[in-house]
Amino acid sequence: MATDLAKRLLEGDRWALTRVLTHVENGYTQGLDELRDLYPRSGRAHVVGITGPTGSGKSTLTGALAREYRKRGSTVGIVAVDPTSPFSHGAILGDRIRMQDLTADPEVFIRSMATRGAMGGLAATTGDVVTVLDAAGKDVVLVETVGAGQDEIDIADTAHTTVVINVPGAGDDMQALKAGILEIADILVVNKADHPAADSVFKQLHIFTDLQRQEGWDVPILRTVAHKEQGITELFDALQHHREYLSESGRLEEMRRHRARRQLLAVAQKMLLERAMGASGGERVEELVDAIAAHKLDPHTAADRLISAG
Repeated sequence: MATDLAKRLLEGDRWALTRVLTHVENGYTQGLDELRDLYPRSGRAHVVGITGPTGSGKSTLTGALAREYRKRGSTVGIVAVDPTSPFSHGAILGDRIRMQDLTADPEVFIRSMATRGAMGGLAATTGDVVTVLDAAGKDVVLVETVGAGQDEIDIADTAHTTVVINVPGAGDDMQALKAGILEIADILVVNKADHPAADSVFKQLHIFTDLQRQEGWDVPILRTVAHKEQGITELFDALQHHREYLSESGRLEEMRRHRARRQLLAVAQKMLLERAMGASGGERVEELVDAIAAHKLDPHTAADRLISAG
């Protein structure tokens, strides 16, 4: 039997949606029950990841894209992952402030999340938050990564379509980006394209995509000026095209299975660690750490003992 909050969420209650997201994000038992009820109602939304370096205009582009979706009649969920405040452990930037015009729209729901130390550009429970927004009936869920570096590749395992933003003036950073984040792009965007150096970035990206072609999908490179909402229509069209490609090519089903396997193994790993720690797990860990540090026990044997004891 579905929980009361899950029922109310499915009926369109925004307060219930807020409460469920809080339960899920914080890993409460109630949140797990609600997620269990809601999961069968998910799997319909198009999940779009938006990533890129700090200062590339991710939030501005996300807001502009959300407005474009609303013009087309689609409901929108936004998950904005921000750095963690060292004091409140909450999201430090608060993307709601930068998307104030969208908060009054009842068909748009914005959730800011703190990374809480998680690497890869997302928070540990970002996938679960996306599932809840999906079950709540959002047609598209935009996931904006934290923008803290060049290792934000977890978004590719969460989104159906990944948009990687590049900006003029990055200089040598382009070389580092090529070694990591660019490879996950389904769509490449040169934002702040009114900058004099934009043509150089555009040409570099074309050279890169010529070397790194995806089978069956030619990665488009688009120009945008997000704060003027220029190029947003073209980006919307490219997102729709990629969604059609995924469905028609069978890639969407492959992605679902890949994500299901990753989620299963990630949750199982977390549960195993929690069981291994147990009530006295902290003491047991320290004993094993001491043994490893003293070279009395190798890490593999120590880990096996920790898991077996749990």
